[in-house]
Amino acid sequence: MTVQRRDIPLLEVADIPDDEARTQVAALCWRMSKGKPEILLITSRETGRWVIPKGWPMKGLSSSKAAAEEAWEEAGVNGKIRNICIGFYAYHKVRSPKMDVPCVVAVYPLRVKSLDRKFPEAGDRKRRWFTPKKAAAKVEEPELRDLLANFDPKAIDT
Repeated sequence: MTVQRRDIPLLEVADIPDDEARTQVAALCWRMSKGKPEILLITSRETGRWVIPKGWPMKGLSSSKAAAEEAWEEAGVNGKIRNICIGFYAYHKVRSPKMDVPCVVAVYPLRVKSLDRKFPEAGDRKRRWFTPKKAAAKVEEPELRDLLANFDPKAIDT
């Protein structure tokens, strides 16, 4: 069985000046294990550092649905996304060796029901479950670290 990338167009971001922040969407993928929450982190393709699935908004999809699509493409995640932003974090996306652009990422909680073994970026990334505190210690961005460390599934009423 071959998994193919879904043909969902990205919103046009090329016309934004290089010094202006772009908006991205991300899924904070979580599950309950032995009565305690766990958060799924994946490695980035370029540097191998731990991140959450994220990407550009997509035409025809709400921000939360685009975040869920990114979670499937990057981590094989199937689950229930909430249409409520639980926070934001900022980082600089490297576009080339001499250029990076500022990005602000809106984060949406996604309760994981299952993980596919085959998904578009399966060969490019590792994925691993962590407690919220350990997940926070693995990421670089301070605001994302705070979101992960303080994540409480009861607060999002799923």
